[in-house]
This record gives sequence, C-alpha cells and structure tokens, in this order.
Amino acid sequence: MPEPHLLVEKADGVATLTMNRPEKRNALSPEMVVRLAQAWMDVRDDPSVAVALLTGAPGTAFCSGADLGLLIPLFTRARKPADEWDEQLLADRTLMDAALLRGFELYKPVVVAINGHALAGGTEILLGTDLRIASSAATFGLTEVRRGIIPAGGSLVRLARQIPYTAAMEIILGGEPVTAEAAYRYGLVNRVVAPDDVLPVSRDTALRVAKGAPVALRKAKEAVVRTSGLPLADAYKIESACAAEVMRTEDAREGPHSFLEKREPVWKGA
Repeated sequence: MPEPHLLVEKADGVATLTMNRPEKRNALSPEMVVRLAQAWMDVRDDPSVAVALLTGAPGTAFCSGADLGLLIPLFTRARKPADEWDEQLLADRTLMDAALLRGFELYKPVVVAINGHALAGGTEILLGTDLRIASSAATFGLTEVRRGIIPAGGSLVRLARQIPYTAAMEIILGGEPVTAEAAYRYGLVNRVVAPDDVLPVSRDTALRVAKGAPVALRKAKEAVVRTSGLPLADAYKIESACAAEVMRTEDAREGPHSFLEKREPVWKGA
C-alpha cells in the first residue's frame, strides 16, 4: 500500500505535518489537500497540540504547488473524479482553503520548515504560517501567471500585507522564483540556514514556542490576526478582550508563581 500524501506525528506539544510526495516534488494532489485540511482541523481541536510544524518530505522541493496533472484538471472539469479524494474535494471546495490556511481560523502558532523550493501553492501555504525557517537552497515563487491562472490561494491578499508592495508585485507579476536571501531581505522568512539545519532549527523553534501557555499563545496570535488593518480604537478592543480572557485562566496565575518559585511552569491550558 502506498504511503499517504501527508504524514502527521505528534510529540511534546508539537504536531509535525509532512507533505509526502517527494517523487512529485511534494506537489498538491487532491489527497494531500484533503489530508492537509483534516490535519489543520485536528491541530485546531486537539488540546495536546500547542504548535504545528509544516514541512516537505526530503528532496528538492518543500512544495512545488498544485499537481498540474491532477488538481487543476479536476477543478476545471478537464478530468472526472477518479477516487474518494477527488470526490471529497469536489463535494467541499472549502477544503482547499483550509489546506492553504486561507480564511481558516487557526490561532495556534504554525512553524514552517522550508526545506526546498516553494513554488506556486508552496509559497501560498507558507503565507498562512507564523515562523518561517528556510533552506539557503530554497527558492520562492508564484508562477501561476505563466500557466494562465492566478495565485488565488491567498497570495493576492496576503503577500502585499506581509512584504513591501513592490517586492510582492515582482513575485506575483514576474512569475519567476526569488532566492532565499531575497525572501529574507523582503521579510518573507525569519531565518535562512544551511539545508541540513532546516528541520533541526525549525523543530527547536517549535519546541521553544510550545513552552508558552497554550491559551496565551492562541490569544496572542488571535489578537494579531483579528486586528490587522483595523482602526486603532477597534483593534484595542479586540486586544483587551483577548487579554481579559487570558487573565481569567489558571495559567495566568501559574506563570508568575512558577517564576517566583524558580521552577518550570505547569500549564493546564485553562
């Protein structure tokens, strides 16, 4: 039996999601899309998970985007559904948005280990993540205009909000990949490291983030996401509401106590 197109492991509060089609440069198949959507829902709902870590199976690519022989022809009706994954995706198109973290409410932190080229959907999905560690050999690009389509998996909205406008338009309209160094210069990624260091550094980052109190982590991210683009007065109301919810938790009392007692906190997630 072939391996699933997405592998999921959970340990130490971190859920690791690995896109698993190395022979296809981890291109997004209908199966991978459905599994990704389901995995993000599980991350959101599983109280044992504090942080998610997304990466690609070892090879040359983190994710090369949509499988042009499977996914796009399915959406354009150029081919008929052939299995359960095709049927599920056609029955619920919102699974595509959830897979790409587009409009999907996930306030738990997401770290991404970009261990190879991130093209088209591979760049789109990382725009929904929070902390990004890239291989020095990686490239980033939205190549859709060269294929007669547009990067409407969130990039046309998110990219220019996350990096300078001119850099975003160069990536969107140029259709050519940029280097990891350029991505770092634009602020698209947090760090660029040697290829062999990508996964270890990303795991260390995820574990360090997971040391935070679960509710505090979620509410801090929620406040940042929900206040983006709002007038200050409206944004402060959301920030205050998130802070008030955190202050009512047992963890908000445990944090200062553990600090004064010079010990590691024991979070209850409530």
